[in-house]
Amino acid sequence: MKFENFRAGKWQSRYRYKSFEPVPINVEWTWEDAAINTLLEEANRALGELNAFSLIVPDIDLFIQMHIVKEAQTSSRIEGTQTGIDEALLPEDQIQPEKRDDWHEVRNYIAAVNAATAELDRLPLSNRLLRDTHAILMQGVRGENKGPGEFRVSQNWIGGSSLTDAVFIPPHQDGVADLMSDLEKFWHNEDVQVPHLIRVAISHYQFETIHPFQDGNGRIGRLLIPLYLISSGLLAKPSLYLSDFFERNRASYYDALMRVRMSNDIIHWVRFFLRGVALTAAKGRDVFRQILALRTEVESAILGLGKRTPNARETLNLLYRQPIVSAGEIERAIGVSTPTANALIRDFEKLGILKEITGQIRGRVYSFDRYLGLFLS
Repeated sequence: MKFENFRAGKWQSRYRYKSFEPVPINVEWTWEDAAINTLLEEANRALGELNAFSLIVPDIDLFIQMHIVKEAQTSSRIEGTQTGIDEALLPEDQIQPEKRDDWHEVRNYIAAVNAATAELDRLPLSNRLLRDTHAILMQGVRGENKGPGEFRVSQNWIGGSSLTDAVFIPPHQDGVADLMSDLEKFWHNEDVQVPHLIRVAISHYQFETIHPFQDGNGRIGRLLIPLYLISSGLLAKPSLYLSDFFERNRASYYDALMRVRMSNDIIHWVRFFLRGVALTAAKGRDVFRQILALRTEVESAILGLGKRTPNARETLNLLYRQPIVSAGEIERAIGVSTPTANALIRDFEKLGILKEITGQIRGRVYSFDRYLGLFLS
């Protein structure tokens, strides 16, 4: 299929509405647009530089967890969830009751990402994996009664309050299984010569157009991107997430997807996607560099703590995964007494590593602000 000749699908009349029925995508893809080749080269180069950090940074998994927290918070925010990254790191009892539903959605996303990436060690990317991930995402939150872990069996829509005023109506439920089967085959079809970044760009568009679940499609569709990149070997770790780029360019993101459906303009979408990969990978690379510089600085600082240095180093490793902590969490995580945990916190406050953020006498919580700030820009 040539991008310039692509026809995205057709509008099918239903009772009082029309659904959009996309064409299958498991075919050979070609294009004449030279800009795509340039953008593809830039995106691959930036992605390779980002992946290099995953391969050379010691204890990389300590820092990957914060990337996942950032992704969970940002991807959920696109769907209207109002939980800050600092709140996502707090235990539930520290969250205001009226914010706990949103907090649970973000924490579910974190659990879903971790489970899905772990599963890729055993199984290839598949519809089964997406369904299992969706079940975790929707457990115990809004949408838990909308078929978690199952493809939809009724018509859904995007925007508006009903089918009659919807912005976009995905394909009829009867075609979802076949369309998702075609998408899965496309991921693994070695007989078509399509670069991975082009393949995942088309896949994200197709997934969001099919909208196979009754709820949670945006988050699963965005998570599909790093899962594909890991599955295909372009990433060793889940270190690239496009939700921040999509959220910062939300109107352009939705417009680019709709331009494919309404005007067959897949070239515009692929260009937008590749720019997002290049910018996001470069930003992720720079964050890793800043993390390494900060790590060198703080680990040098704790060398002056003498016999407390080993416990301080374990505390730092906890903070890289969870930069907002209480004394009790340090106590449990590294297996020290309450007085020792409190002494470590005092040391870290004096060194400017931790800052108390609650202003309370009891139940105090401390933040590794300089590290957390690297994920807020």
